[in-house]
Amino acid sequence: MNANILQNDRARLTALTPDDIPAMLPWFEDAGFMRHLDACPAKPKTASELKKWVEDMQSSNDGFILAVRPAGGEDLTGVVEIDGILWTHQVTWLAIGIAPGMQGKGYGRAAMELALKFAFDELNLHRVQLTVFAYNTRAIALYEALGFTREGIYREFLLRDGQRYDMYLYGLLRREWAMER
Repeated sequence: MNANILQNDRARLTALTPDDIPAMLPWFEDAGFMRHLDACPAKPKTASELKKWVEDMQSSNDGFILAVRPAGGEDLTGVVEIDGILWTHQVTWLAIGIAPGMQGKGYGRAAMELALKFAFDELNLHRVQLTVFAYNTRAIALYEALGFTREGIYREFLLRDGQRYDMYLYGLLRREWAMER
């Protein structure tokens, strides 16, 4: 048994606190980051908006927000959100955001592996699902490499820069995750 289910050789998941907000503010001023994370307009967020989000998640009975940090350091490299848990059905939504400038360095994969281990092994969930925009090809490749199955398409869901994009629904079941390990 791994003593620390929230750490691997690349990253670790820790509590996200209001002290992390100054490091996050530039992310939420980066339109590219926000256009991968959310369908809402890429509007910069204030420190108080981010603080409320963190506090709401910390007091939630159906979700968790976790900081992604390097295995041997304290720098904030991203966030993972497990939200909308339906405890009676053992189902949740998962979202990840890796800081601009930290993408492509393995933190996303390491954090997703930890988040899935936490969801399936610690929270005892059966299904993890997420959505991703069709133009986010790096995220799609990661999710599929982790064993997620594309289960649906929200056709022409998003309008960005005058072009329509699909949004994909992906799901991963506990038994599929176990087979991947």
